[in-house]
Amino acid sequence: MKLAILSLLAIVPLALAAGKTHWVVTWGASSAPQLTLDQMTAAKLSFDNQTIREIVHTSMGGNTVRVRLSNAYGKQAVEVGAAHIGLQESGSRIAANSDRALTFSGRPAISIPADAAVLSDPVTLNVPSGANLAVSIFVSGPAMGASIHYSAQQTNYIGAGDLTGAPSLSNAETISSWVFLAGVDVLSSASAGAVVAFGDSITDGAMSTVDANHRWPDILASRLKGKVAVMDAGIGGNRILHDASGNVRFGVNALARFDRDVLVQPGVKYVIVLEGINDLGHAGTSAPASEVVSAEDIIAGLRQLIERAHEKGIKIIGATITPFEGTSFAGYFTPEKEVKRKAINEWIRTSRAFDGVIDFEKAARDPDHVDRMLPAYDGGDHLHPSDAGYKAMGEAIDLKLFK
Repeated sequence: MKLAILSLLAIVPLALAAGKTHWVVTWGASSAPQLTLDQMTAAKLSFDNQTIREIVHTSMGGNTVRVRLSNAYGKQAVEVGAAHIGLQESGSRIAANSDRALTFSGRPAISIPADAAVLSDPVTLNVPSGANLAVSIFVSGPAMGASIHYSAQQTNYIGAGDLTGAPSLSNAETISSWVFLAGVDVLSSASAGAVVAFGDSITDGAMSTVDANHRWPDILASRLKGKVAVMDAGIGGNRILHDASGNVRFGVNALARFDRDVLVQPGVKYVIVLEGINDLGHAGTSAPASEVVSAEDIIAGLRQLIERAHEKGIKIIGATITPFEGTSFAGYFTPEKEVKRKAINEWIRTSRAFDGVIDFEKAARDPDHVDRMLPAYDGGDHLHPSDAGYKAMGEAIDLKLFK
């Protein structure tokens, strides 16, 4: 076994050095800072001698795969005693003959320092595009959850002890967050690449059907058919210019997380930016009135993202902000905020600052009441789309943007 691992580790760098293949992110998720210990206990996000089996949906297939684990925002090292990857059959059950034990630098266990990330060694596994993978992580000692993606719209499983190699987790607890798991990469041709969907809850798929993969980035991935990978880097409540205020789940500001969530992602060639609605809506409601921003402030923030993407040779595509009149969150919408939204969208459409534009506003709005979302696309709060709305958004994207 050791000889096989060392042989694979030797072959992969040679292939990379020859420019024949490179790693591409097939799935990834953004993370937010930790809750307090009491909150994490209540939310089942602190662990001790437990296995977390996390389900993720691929966008690009491959025959060689690796996993990225993260202790982002963690304050102490996390001891990972074992980890496995396999294809999900259903629930917590692994498809027959697909289970693979993971190693890290040739070892079955690893300690992840505070705020650090680690890569598994590559393993051979036939990973189809549009498939569900199960990544099992055994946390061997006490640990607070870190690198948490709070609203995964996905059921994940927790069992006592080291169950990483178990076919299924019986009597498992369930959580709807991804914890310690930052990404899954596949080895692909040198020409292959990924697009990162960078945004807030509308990119994250809030109010979409759980376990169904109906977020608009999922729709885009299914249309691309594995030719271009898609990573969803949405965080509910996220803003461009300010960190979370009173709710760490909303994450740090987009300018702060752009490097981790976009620029360093393996194989990234494109990024779609759909941000700004929370900069408008949160100020004066769930965030202090001192954080009120102008349309010009948001445009300046978007220009920063554009420059940083171009510096790395990444094409950046701007998406117009969707309608939100009538939203049920008190004070989130006002006529003054609507004026700003329209000004930002006009700039996105006409400035030519982006390498391309996706008009999500046009795709989602009610033609008879253009400041509101089409009722058939409304998830129920007049802010977040339904499955049908996310489908319309995903289908509104011109695939020529990624050629």
